[in-house]
Amino acid sequence: MYDPMVFRFNLPFGWRCPERRLLDLYDRCVSARHLDVGVGTGRLLQECRYPSATPEITLMDVYSNPLDYAAKRLERYRPRTHLADALEPWGLPPASFDSVGMVNLLGCVQGAMPEKTIVLEHARTALAPGGVVFGATVLAGGVSHTRLSRRMLKVGNRRGAYCNLGDNLEDLEAGLEQVFGRYELEVQGAVALFSARA
Repeated sequence: MYDPMVFRFNLPFGWRCPERRLLDLYDRCVSARHLDVGVGTGRLLQECRYPSATPEITLMDVYSNPLDYAAKRLERYRPRTHLADALEPWGLPPASFDSVGMVNLLGCVQGAMPEKTIVLEHARTALAPGGVVFGATVLAGGVSHTRLSRRMLKVGNRRGAYCNLGDNLEDLEAGLEQVFGRYELEVQGAVALFSARA
């Protein structure tokens, strides 16, 4: 049910950010040596365009079920899987990826947005020089909300699916500035889409 719920309802109707915007982000930023953190079902990795016919893909998540599901979905690429908490040291070789994707990750990890900056720092460590980190996250503040999206925020946080009631655009921008200096940040509905280079 994840794909229909997230990509056909939550994103276009709740958060007002169509899947195509996320795919465009992947198409622009994904590399032939890619690490994806918080993999969901692997749908975006399945649909995006890689710069190589044989990309090296590593999947990282704190839970084994999404890792197994996404790895099965992407089996033609023979992805590696890595079980780790994004808030802790990742245990991956430094400077070993040319892109790190984190869509719908920051809004799900515990803590306030300034504390979540550690995730960006871990991503920078994993990136080779010139590599790019990119992602998207639903924010509670600094973005446009509707009655439906505010209700979805409250329900999602109450159920533990999200931890983003305190997340706002200003703090996300400050985190990107602190860790990377140069970055791109745009808002689509209630979603912030970002990219930054090591």
